[in-house]
Amino acid sequence: HGNNFDCLKNHLLPEFDRAFSALIEDLQQRGLLDQTLLVVNSEMGRTPKIGDPRSGGVSGAGRDHWTHCQSVLMAGAGIQGGQTYGTSDRLGEYPEQHPLTPADIAKTIYFAAGIDDLRAQDSQGRPYDLLDDGQAITQLFG
Repeated sequence: HGNNFDCLKNHLLPEFDRAFSALIEDLQQRGLLDQTLLVVNSEMGRTPKIGDPRSGGVSGAGRDHWTHCQSVLMAGAGIQGGQTYGTSDRLGEYPEQHPLTPADIAKTIYFAAGIDDLRAQDSQGRPYDLLDDGQAITQLFG
């Protein structure tokens, strides 16, 4: 929650970048990238404004939980690289174009895995949908 600039710039992001790019390269070299979906996601985003003293202690250089807008990274499984989908407002606070829901992300993962039957039966044999809401983001796939 605190010391965002130093922690992200000098530690967390470079480590993630090295590890994630190495994983993609390794999967590509082994011919496995097209059949593997990589997803980097969190249960929430972080406030777009840094400096609220309630976040990160005395320095105020922290960021609290923010459920209104966040990023998701997907690679492999036929997803066309080098693209973005959707935008936020100019402050990064709220979705502006193509807002998504967790159900949309889940449906996209199922789509990438080739799973289109999301029906099941309860203990009485009655059918129900495992995921009623959401739409797969098919525009991501090449």
